[in-house]
Amino acid sequence: MPTTHDWINNPLGVVEGMFAASQNNPNSGWEAKAVEFFKDHLKEKDAQTWVPSLNDVPLHYMKPNSLVKFRCLIQDMFDPEFYMGAYEVVDPSTKAKVLKCGKYKDVMECGVDFNSKNTVTAERQTFYCVPIPGESPWVKESYASSSQARVVPSTSYVPTRQKRSYEEDDDMDTQPQPQKQREQHTGLQSHTEHHGNGECKQRETEAPSNQTAPASHLDLNFPLPGEKGPPCLVKVYAEWDGFKLNDTLEVYGILSVSPALSALADEKDVSSSFLDPTESMETAEEQRVHCPPASLVPRLHMLYAKPLPHNNPLLPPTLEDNSAFLSSTLSEMAAVRAELLTYFTHILLGDALAAEYLILHLISNVYSRRDVLPLGKFSLNLSGCPTVSSYTERLYQVIQQLVPSSFYLAMSLQNMNQMKFVPKKDYVANRLVSGALQLAKHTSLFLDEIQLEQGQLDTTGVHNITALGNLISWQKVDYDFNYHQMEFPCNINVLTASEGRSLLPSDCRIHLQSQVAPPNMEEYLSSLHMHPQASKLNKFRMYLSVARLLDYSISDEMTKSVEDDFVDMRKDDPQSVSAEDLHSMLVVSRLLSLSLGLTSLCTDSWQRAKHIEVLRRSRVEQQKCLNGNEP
Repeated sequence: MPTTHDWINNPLGVVEGMFAASQNNPNSGWEAKAVEFFKDHLKEKDAQTWVPSLNDVPLHYMKPNSLVKFRCLIQDMFDPEFYMGAYEVVDPSTKAKVLKCGKYKDVMECGVDFNSKNTVTAERQTFYCVPIPGESPWVKESYASSSQARVVPSTSYVPTRQKRSYEEDDDMDTQPQPQKQREQHTGLQSHTEHHGNGECKQRETEAPSNQTAPASHLDLNFPLPGEKGPPCLVKVYAEWDGFKLNDTLEVYGILSVSPALSALADEKDVSSSFLDPTESMETAEEQRVHCPPASLVPRLHMLYAKPLPHNNPLLPPTLEDNSAFLSSTLSEMAAVRAELLTYFTHILLGDALAAEYLILHLISNVYSRRDVLPLGKFSLNLSGCPTVSSYTERLYQVIQQLVPSSFYLAMSLQNMNQMKFVPKKDYVANRLVSGALQLAKHTSLFLDEIQLEQGQLDTTGVHNITALGNLISWQKVDYDFNYHQMEFPCNINVLTASEGRSLLPSDCRIHLQSQVAPPNMEEYLSSLHMHPQASKLNKFRMYLSVARLLDYSISDEMTKSVEDDFVDMRKDDPQSVSAEDLHSMLVVSRLLSLSLGLTSLCTDSWQRAKHIEVLRRSRVEQQKCLNGNEP
């Protein structure tokens, strides 16, 4: 790998060079050429691994104005903002005017001629992005270990100012800044564009994600409690209509952490600030949220962003472009499935049928929507779970080791009544306050109903239970905009672990039948924390992700065969098999086929699906007989 990449260390130099060259040819299309330049370089072999990532490199190791990447979810979309796309500066010694490029920057150079006729005002969009919620530790470790980025502590270049802590960031909010101006309008004037690094006092071995800012009262708006990692304000310059809330992206852009960005207007002394007349239209709360300290929320000026069809670092970005990998994986899927089935059977106390359904649940995926009906979802209620030795928590830890992102939600009365599940619009701060159900697609949501105790659900608790029911049944979350609700579709695998039948709906219920004698239960459960070897775990991880991403179809011939079979099943007893049962069998047969690496339904898969559905339903009926009060 080359020791220096100018396009990584100094991307603004590339941009400014193209801007300067375009002055002789106004129709050169330099902006599109600049984006293509970076896209082409990132397509080179291993080039993307050379770019440091905000997800795994401490912010104080990052060089300001360098090219970085960020794996994230779009948590909120702010209003568009104006900035100076081009402006003239006056050289104080020669009095000559020089045209400068303002794109991909937050801070302007000093000596701006605001009366110049060559000033170009442009528009950009701002997204508030957070690291992918619930991302598994093994995913973070795998991405970090594959990186070839060479980063050095910030002491490798000389800042023009001393390091300051998060506390000092907050103190700056009340100090006069003679030349500051809100970034929404024309940018900030400062000498620190090229030198200030916005770094914070922290141990060189410790990333910002492992810190808390003791004096900071800023809510970083992570969807899940306990989340770490820096959020970012991502500035988007083109085609922002192609992005949606909750999209997962890998953004490549220019990092901006100038300390001037931390300087908010002091409402008590407007005369000390160079403010736009429209500044007074914003509340102090909105300013605080939309212009947080750069040491906490760095800015990232997007050059290129690629959607993430999945977040599994063991897989290529797209399966379609890697036919060799896909064919190799498909040939091994049946064997890997058998190993995974054995592993899950052990975890599920010797219940092979429950293990079968757990595999089908983990590879389910909403592949389409017909009107309001999400097709492909397969939420699972695993009832009959032991209430001893934190069994459900151990089961979640097993799942977390296998899926890219997940969240464990203990359905205790306190959590139900106090947690924020549904995102809500805050009109005072003009932002979307996140909730626990603002999750990325393909997240595994584990609901532990064992933790539910007797008590009264308050209004919040009722709303939270309703939101969970809508998520399971319709794969949507109704965000609260105070005066109305707005539906946001999602694609989340929901597993509910319960002792009896869950109070929440589900697509499939399987009652756990333990093969472990009660006297040996404690000893058996204590051994469940033992995970397979890393190589085997990686095979399981790849298997589950690939099975979920495969395309699937049913031939006309097979469709006719299924229809005839359904008619035959209803001949003897029309009440024994309903249209709903047929739908369930078709869903199970689809997932069963995909779990074997088959992309179309065959007779064997259909017969197998019918067989395990009969076993499952008879087990549930048997349980109903034992518990006469169960619906």
